[in-house]
Amino acid sequence: MRVVVTGAQGFLGWHTRVRLRALRPDWEVVAVDRAEWGDLASYVAGADAVLHLAGVNRDSDDELLCGNVALATDLVAATAGRDVVVAYADSVQAGNGTPYGTGKQRAAEVLRAAYGRFTDVRLPNLFGEHGRPGYNSFVATFAHDAVAGRRPARLADRPIRLLHAQQAAQVLIDAVESPADQVSPAGTETTVADVWATLERQAATYLPSGDLPDLDDDLGLDLFNTLRAAAWPASAPIRLVPRADDRGRLVETVRCHGPGGQTFVSTTRPGVTRGEHFHLRKIERFVVLAGEAEISLRRAVTDETVTFRVSGDEPVAVDMPTLWTHNLTATGTEPVTTLFWTNELFDPERPDTYADPVRR
Repeated sequence: MRVVVTGAQGFLGWHTRVRLRALRPDWEVVAVDRAEWGDLASYVAGADAVLHLAGVNRDSDDELLCGNVALATDLVAATAGRDVVVAYADSVQAGNGTPYGTGKQRAAEVLRAAYGRFTDVRLPNLFGEHGRPGYNSFVATFAHDAVAGRRPARLADRPIRLLHAQQAAQVLIDAVESPADQVSPAGTETTVADVWATLERQAATYLPSGDLPDLDDDLGLDLFNTLRAAAWPASAPIRLVPRADDRGRLVETVRCHGPGGQTFVSTTRPGVTRGEHFHLRKIERFVVLAGEAEISLRRAVTDETVTFRVSGDEPVAVDMPTLWTHNLTATGTEPVTTLFWTNELFDPERPDTYADPVRR
């Protein structure tokens, strides 16, 4: 299947492309963003489906009212005469009487009239890794504030419904495979104050020492991964403090304030590389206890990379951020002994591990 993703460089666009890379690797994904919009017709040529995520959400009232309609009209013109499936990233604000809500609703009407297989996906407040503070979500702003150790400038409490961007991406993918006219994913009910309290508590536990907070529910895990993304890569590596006496040396590698997860140890021969995969939700920690190694990471579907040289002589912990493909290479002349920890037991039916080389 050839799938066009509009708004591909945006927050939801990036999350959607990563999820497609993980779960639909056989699909041909064509990324279209603002720079390519003038050539939209050539990009959608031969497409089986379009995930229409491009939108205007920060602009003048006139642009909010007309901009989303213009994008939908452009898409209809570019696909004229073609039978394509379209899933539209709409908002729960559609039709609420604001310029933005009115513009989103009218755009949906334009698309529904043009396509026989169309799904209007009405999304609540989205959050997740690598959201832009002050732009994509208040959660992104809170996460950066928590990392910086400052209280948000505005903390007006109210109930709110949140949906992680990976969950939103899955709903959009499902809409391509099974069009359903209109879908409204539920998300999780919480409050603004509870979101801040959770992120503040997680930051106080994790950032000073690398201790893992209690991750007792799905929202807490998703918020923690959002916090880790806001702190990355400045938070890595985490320095560990060896304790030595005449008996030898002790290194505390993982301290959990909640369920313990799973720990395992491996050896890696010189010149061998392990890993070459990424995770959508799982937290994974690497600690080299003996030998010399290089840990490299790349943000999925981008060329952004980070590399750490580590040694068992000075052990550190490197926590793999979600949605970053990663590997470990033994670089010295001796085998490398590495301790790995994950926050969940390995389930072969749901491994949350997706092959992807760091160096493409």
